[in-house]
Amino acid sequence: MLIQKLNDCEEMIAGDGTVLRELLHPDKQDINLRYSLAYAILPVGKTSIPHSLKTSEVYYIISGVGEMSIDSEVRHIEPGDTVYIPPNAIQFLHNYGDEPIVFVCLVDPAWRKEDETIYAPV
Repeated sequence: MLIQKLNDCEEMIAGDGTVLRELLHPDKQDINLRYSLAYAILPVGKTSIPHSLKTSEVYYIISGVGEMSIDSEVRHIEPGDTVYIPPNAIQFLHNYGDEPIVFVCLVDPAWRKEDETIYAPV
């Protein structure tokens, strides 16, 4: 059995500028998973850097409000929303609320640096 404690996961700044803690990743733990799972925070007033992944990604919004941009579509997001991001879609998140956006990211297959392209900030 593996129980991963959030506070035991190293905090880092992801390529898109969000604050990230990797919870589960098959390359970092002895687990049989196809996907990776991370906990992320986007501070108030910030916009993540546009990026795309060769893989699909899912965001589950825990708290905060803002706008999710996927390719040319922009939609309001709020707690309880689940966002599917298709492979190769250019995506970014903007926090226009008064609290951080806290969300969980699931990448399938598991996130790899070579599968991510970072674009110029908006």
